[in-house]
Amino acid sequence: MSRWLILFDCDGTLVDSQHDIVAAMDHAFAHHGLSPPSRLETLSIVGLSVPQAVHKLAPTASLGMQEALAREFRLGAPHQRGKGGRDNPLYSGAHDAVVELAGMGDVVLGVATGKSRRGVQRLFDQHAWHDHFHTIQTADTNRSKPDPEMITTAMSEVGVEPARTVMIGDTSYDMLMARAAGVTALGVSWGYHPVDDISDAGSHAIAHTFGDLMSLLAAIRH
Repeated sequence: MSRWLILFDCDGTLVDSQHDIVAAMDHAFAHHGLSPPSRLETLSIVGLSVPQAVHKLAPTASLGMQEALAREFRLGAPHQRGKGGRDNPLYSGAHDAVVELAGMGDVVLGVATGKSRRGVQRLFDQHAWHDHFHTIQTADTNRSKPDPEMITTAMSEVGVEPARTVMIGDTSYDMLMARAAGVTALGVSWGYHPVDDISDAGSHAIAHTFGDLMSLLAAIRH
């Protein structure tokens, strides 16, 4: 039986991590005496690798300062958790969808995310997902979105071709990455980029709930 590879973004798609992301970015800029970007500006870069995100938020800063901001951002989430931050919640329906898809004989699940590998492992620890995902692609070892490397590496690892691969995400970067890899691009409306931006970036369809998403996946697979 031919298999389908279904790849999920994490932040803004499976898990609502906006509080930690914004807090960490605010911390990084303030630590270096800079005015933090607005909340909307920070959320606009979710999905990019940290160096690319910082470059976009502080384009006039020196390379050394951008590198310092990136280092401090990476420390920001643990810093906030140490101050009593809570675990980031899954979006409604996310856990049931992952469990249902992982139980389908013709589906292989994977992750393609700007989140660090450590962050993904922590998410999987929290929700007992380690057995559900068979390929994990992060910006630690791949080029940043929207470069297609995360998707092409995932397809190579599990032996699935582009025609049977779906990328699910909440940002324009996810859609551009999917299109560049020649796979189906499904957007979700509950994340951090406006629906118009996701559509303009080339989404084949946009889900507004996890129920919608499961229906779209069922239609694609049949």
